[in-house]
Amino acid sequence: MRILINTPSLSLVGGVANHFKGLRKFWRKEVTYNYVGRRNKWPAVLTLAFDYIKFFWVCLIRKNDVVVLNPSLGNTAVLRDGLFLRISTFFGVRTYVFFHGWNKQMEKKIDEAPIHFRNTFNRAKAIIVLSSSFKKTLMKWGISVPIHVSTTKVDDSLLEGFEFEEKQFKSTVLFLSRVEAYKGIFIAIRAFEILQEKHPETKFIIAGSGTQLNHAQKYVAERNIKNVTFLGHVEGEDLVTSFKRADLYLLPSHGEGMPTSVLEAMAFGLPVISRPVGGLVDFFEEDRMGWLLEGFEPEIYADKMRWVLEHPDQGREIGKYNHEYAKKHFMASKVTQNLEEIFADGN
Repeated sequence: MRILINTPSLSLVGGVANHFKGLRKFWRKEVTYNYVGRRNKWPAVLTLAFDYIKFFWVCLIRKNDVVVLNPSLGNTAVLRDGLFLRISTFFGVRTYVFFHGWNKQMEKKIDEAPIHFRNTFNRAKAIIVLSSSFKKTLMKWGISVPIHVSTTKVDDSLLEGFEFEEKQFKSTVLFLSRVEAYKGIFIAIRAFEILQEKHPETKFIIAGSGTQLNHAQKYVAERNIKNVTFLGHVEGEDLVTSFKRADLYLLPSHGEGMPTSVLEAMAFGLPVISRPVGGLVDFFEEDRMGWLLEGFEPEIYADKMRWVLEHPDQGREIGKYNHEYAKKHFMASKVTQNLEEIFADGN
């Protein structure tokens, strides 16, 4: 089986590129990546015409059995990949559309008139999403082709040499994500500030870059919040070290598809405090894995963090359960196997 996967350049920092970069070495079938969108200093708008011509040519000469498109549910991506879908199906290739990000504003826009979306994406052989709630929305819009729920992944290599039993639970909280307001960075900082009132020894690691990084640093400085470390973007060994240093993962995000950082935190044995967003609600076991909190009040996140710090044995039990669960369900080697089974099934 020959599989062609449209993906952003793997040199970029981003969810889709990171996802397929992590899967690359685990494919058992003949898989080729076709890069689309932004490349280095070239914005996507300047590469679009070239991407269509190249894709048409590849579909013409390569004789793929399967094509996989990877948009997010956003206006630009839906339009762009709708044309890719028309090209691949013109050549009679089984085409799967994997929606990663899920924009709520775009969802509302499609809700008003779903006919164009429905007519376009019902051309696919099947659609893959990261949450059962996304699947229900597609069905509401009249998508009649099979819809599969998949997951993002944890790179198997990240856990090489990691032993949960060697982990020493102390008092370090980790926020690892884009540093943006919609990711909950200011809620997280304020929650940590409240936590420090009773646990001044606690440390807070903020790993990630984003448009709000400078504002977050300024906020911490102005409020004189102690023990906060900003690492900026991390990858490779720095990413592994960040998870190893932490005892608890915090992500009060406003919305997600399936946040890879949560799955990675679980794999490194961290209790998770987040929100009921995206695909997390499909598997998350409240109290046993941590907590998904509905609200945005910093106090409720501080309360849960305080509980973990004051009950280290129970926190360790949660961490061990998360570690074992992630190894069983979220490793890249297992995700590629599950996707190949979908493609081989033909539905």
